[in-house]
Amino acid sequence: MSRRVVVTGVGSVTPVGIGIDNVWNSLVSCRSGIRTIDTFDTDGISSKVAGLVNESDQLYNPDDVMSPSDQRKVDKFIIYAMVAADQAIKDSGFADFSEEEKQGISVVIGSGIGGVSRLYDTSVTLYTEGARWVSPFFIPSVLVNLASGHVAIKYGFGGCNYSVVSACASGTHSIGEAFRSIRDGYVDRAVAGGAEHAVCRLGVAGFASARALSTKYNDVPEKASRPWDKNRDGFVIGEGAGILTLETFESAKARGAKIYGEIVGYGASCDAYHITKPLPDAKAAAASMQNALRDAKLNFEEIDYINAHGTSTPAGDIAEINAVRSVFGSYATKINISSTKSAMGHLLGAAGAVESLVCLKAIQEGVVPPTLNLDDIDDECLDMNLTPNVPQNRKIRYAMNNSFGFGGTNGTLIFKNFEE
Repeated sequence: MSRRVVVTGVGSVTPVGIGIDNVWNSLVSCRSGIRTIDTFDTDGISSKVAGLVNESDQLYNPDDVMSPSDQRKVDKFIIYAMVAADQAIKDSGFADFSEEEKQGISVVIGSGIGGVSRLYDTSVTLYTEGARWVSPFFIPSVLVNLASGHVAIKYGFGGCNYSVVSACASGTHSIGEAFRSIRDGYVDRAVAGGAEHAVCRLGVAGFASARALSTKYNDVPEKASRPWDKNRDGFVIGEGAGILTLETFESAKARGAKIYGEIVGYGASCDAYHITKPLPDAKAAAASMQNALRDAKLNFEEIDYINAHGTSTPAGDIAEINAVRSVFGSYATKINISSTKSAMGHLLGAAGAVESLVCLKAIQEGVVPPTLNLDDIDDECLDMNLTPNVPQNRKIRYAMNNSFGFGGTNGTLIFKNFEE
């Protein structure tokens, strides 16, 4: 059994806006959501910028999905997931289903790190105040699968419920696994995506200690994320969530649902090389793309746009371009490629999910969002169309989204313009 899988609802909480339309408008207007960290003390930490969610945005409505007392019992990555999921579920109409129909809806929401902020705060409490002050809600507040759990509990979704934890590919793998489960007939509908809130003192200090973060642009935060630019010096950490609702085309058609697009391919692979460094010859990243193309039964010449992993690290950016070249050959120069991490930072386990939403909007609008701060293109990429600094109009039938993570884990999704 192989069934068509379509996207019928979307939700997002990001540094460039709440809700997909606001995210999209920010991206094509070249607005950055990266700013100086002011949510905790960065003393002693070399990187002082991040892609931060604007929680004063009137569209950010956690009180609508969780009571204030319940919010205090969970890490913020769960709250971000709940807000984004509420948007997607209402958008799709899943919230209006009968109790019987809801028993067939799965929830798959991943995270790269989970509750690191609450873990840090509780460790400080344990050290300074003692064990009796550790919250009884501490353990469920930090578990990655509790993002999926809270969504399922709130809406009564009784299908499979789990989380994919694969570092920065978590969101992509979560959507991919949900896609497969629907396509192959295990379930008819799913809520899938990723959520992350690692912009805390421990999270930023950890990545900074590993020399992974940008440090040269602390005084001009919006310039810090610059994929493929000669002056890039590391990624900018970000936070947020992206959620999609998926279902069979037959289901969506029968109920007259709005369809954003179709998922047609999913690929994954492993570098099997190093815990943090990409494989120099990029063979595994290329295999992930090839596997997705094979899964979609597409020729490489049919891809119009790649939303790249493109984190702004010196080695990672070039490895991905080399992987693209090995898959697409001379056609690689004809594809539009961009990294929207240049505007919002790297949302870690939520990145692939948010960028999947961007792919869907790019297909719908016929516009490729730009790579910001690409002022001096790396010599190794001069022949590629990396969509520098301004959006480009292009008819897009198929868009590819790449996500690569620590441990050498790779994931690729392919989205298609919906045609009945």
